[in-house]
Amino acid sequence: MKPGKTYLLRLINAALNDELFFSIANHTVTVVEADAIYVKPFETDTILIAPGQTTNVLLKTKSSYPSASFFMTARPYVTGQGTFDNSTVAGILEYEPPKQTKSAHSRTSIKNLQLFKPILPALNDTNFATKFSNKLRSLNSKNFPANVPLNVDRKFFFTVGLGTNPCNHKNNQTCQGPTNTTMFAASISNISFTMPTKALLQSHYSGQSHGVYSPKFPWSPIVPFNYTGTPPNNTMVSNGTNLMVLPYNTSVELVMQDTSILGAESHPLHLHGFNFFVVGQGFGNFDPNKDPKNFNLVDPIERNTIGVPSGGWAAIRFLADNPGKRNSNKPTKALY
Repeated sequence: MKPGKTYLLRLINAALNDELFFSIANHTVTVVEADAIYVKPFETDTILIAPGQTTNVLLKTKSSYPSASFFMTARPYVTGQGTFDNSTVAGILEYEPPKQTKSAHSRTSIKNLQLFKPILPALNDTNFATKFSNKLRSLNSKNFPANVPLNVDRKFFFTVGLGTNPCNHKNNQTCQGPTNTTMFAASISNISFTMPTKALLQSHYSGQSHGVYSPKFPWSPIVPFNYTGTPPNNTMVSNGTNLMVLPYNTSVELVMQDTSILGAESHPLHLHGFNFFVVGQGFGNFDPNKDPKNFNLVDPIERNTIGVPSGGWAAIRFLADNPGKRNSNKPTKALY
């Protein structure tokens, strides 16, 4: 890179499940966009990006040649007890030397330059994750308004988390679950997705959905419990192909509540085919009487992927104006 310039970096988390911290040593960046939506710019030396999320930042390089190189590093933000890769990936940001020193520099190995390393947050730094998320705000300007639904037709409350399924020991399979007889199973409202043998959308429009899926996904947990408190003794989840059917143009408010069944964990969720507004986030159990009073209905961040806080909840609003089968990707539930 050249000194005294401003570069646009487009960052994409292509990981399957890990949220990632990213930082460039001795540099700050200005966050200007998230999931292809402009945000109120703010400076930071580290960003947090969930699987499937995109973040655009402006990097202003140093005013003069620093005679040094700088690590760009990323590593997971992890709060659960499952197996994960805690390694750090790194690249090197190198400055183009001044013209008068180029010939000499070409004979000098990059190994002879001082190499700075950034200090990333701890693997489980929920405090940083929360502060970073709270800085994200829509522009809500004349040209880029935040058209968050102020009135909602349907309100849903889903739990998200990890439970267990019996381990399948066929073919000498080894289960990496909490015990040798169980394996981890992601679920929404304690229902883990079963892959259908027929196309869901085709079955719906052809009127042949009977036996393919159930359109009666629960609006709220069938058995309420202290979601972030002492976990229940039974950690088993049910399995099924259950959908939520919504009339066209329905305005929706969905609260996603993390659970501590197998330990509190941050859960990245993506809603195919839609952007949504993140109107609220918090820790502990969502309180339907108190928490909505603090919802941000002025300039909430608009995006298509969100990380539900570890041991907490996130509330989103969106307009169901894009007909089709929509999966919310943590476990997977189709929404119409």
